[in-house]
Amino acid sequence: MNKLTAIAAAALISTALVGCGGQELKPAKNGYNQQKVVYHVNNLQTAYGALRNVKNHLNALGDKNIEVIVVTHSSGAFALVDGSKDKKGHAFDAQIQKLANRGVKFEICANTIRGKKINKNKINLNAKIVPSGVAEVADLQQKGYLYIKP
Repeated sequence: MNKLTAIAAAALISTALVGCGGQELKPAKNGYNQQKVVYHVNNLQTAYGALRNVKNHLNALGDKNIEVIVVTHSSGAFALVDGSKDKKGHAFDAQIQKLANRGVKFEICANTIRGKKINKNKINLNAKIVPSGVAEVADLQQKGYLYIKP
């Protein structure tokens, strides 16, 4: 293969890969493109930091330029239980409400609710119950959401 053919092939492959994302990217704020992201939270002890990452992500792009879904399961699901705190005493309720007010969606795994015997009446009203947290993360990735695991 000559050099020109190799360059043309590389350009064609690059163009095809960009098109595989499934979403049209437009300029947002600070030079970033608009984004759709899923944050995967499966550990209560890292959940507070994950929510801080979400806030910083929103601040960087602007609320109208990003779609964020936080999917929780395993011990991370407890961040969506009213009144819960991590080992350092960080409460989640106010932080979740502020992020929900900015358009962030929260999801909690039904398998975890059953397995950990979480009282459904104590689940944060901003949370949507999904059948499987892991399957939800994979499904969102297939729909073009970028995966973030804090």
